[in-house]
Amino acid sequence: MCGEESLRREEPLRRQEVVPEGERRQSGRMPAVPRPAPLDAVAAADLAAMREAAAELQECRRVLTKAGLDVVSEVLRGQGDFVEYEHYPHDDVFDADSHAQYYYHAHRGGAREHGHFHTFLRAPGMPPGTAPVENTGTEPWPQGDAALSHLVAISMDAWGEPLALFAVNRWVTGDAWYRAGDVVAMLDRFGIDHAWPSWPVNRWITAMLRLFRPEIETLLRHRDRVVELWAQAHPGCDVFEDRRLEVTGSLPVSIEGRIRALDRLRARSA
Repeated sequence: MCGEESLRREEPLRRQEVVPEGERRQSGRMPAVPRPAPLDAVAAADLAAMREAAAELQECRRVLTKAGLDVVSEVLRGQGDFVEYEHYPHDDVFDADSHAQYYYHAHRGGAREHGHFHTFLRAPGMPPGTAPVENTGTEPWPQGDAALSHLVAISMDAWGEPLALFAVNRWVTGDAWYRAGDVVAMLDRFGIDHAWPSWPVNRWITAMLRLFRPEIETLLRHRDRVVELWAQAHPGCDVFEDRRLEVTGSLPVSIEGRIRALDRLRARSA
């Protein structure tokens, strides 16, 4: 394994505190994340799914705001002290039908980020025939039904608004590694369709993966390119375990901005 180990801190974080800087690492020059596909290049069926997701996100915000809540405060409600690296809720959220999974936590530095959601799909929920790449390193990967795939992470501010989406290296979440094309095929299968720990939060996360599908696809394909180039630049290192490569790329997102863009596109097409 190459690169230094990450440090773990256990002091509790209040909801508005900023996690100390120093955890996000990416040394060397890596390619910038390209621009996602413009909305006018997105298929009509996908645009319709994005508009449905936008309406869903607005409804989730409405019912949470009405109760004086937001996505972050709701997922942390009743969970005790907010401790860096701990998962919230503590047993993660899992849908036994779709095999989708997510949790919220914090460990990265940044002036605005409070924490982030990690989203996954477990092996039984993947398209038939999907398999991870061969593990040629010495660190074991989850296997069989446990061979989950990380999809994307959602960076959140302290007021429950999304800041960005980002992709990560394998060691960050301890999943198996699937090619970007295979992960893209998993996206439509992600869905949390139950009320624990929060019906609006589960609906919100599911809708985020629909509304920002172009950004997620871009991040995943860029992720694979970064990993390929990193392996070439660091021969002899297991790229999937190299602590120097943590976040492979990120893209800012705005729900309101995406809704306005969808409205403009519809107006031009009318």
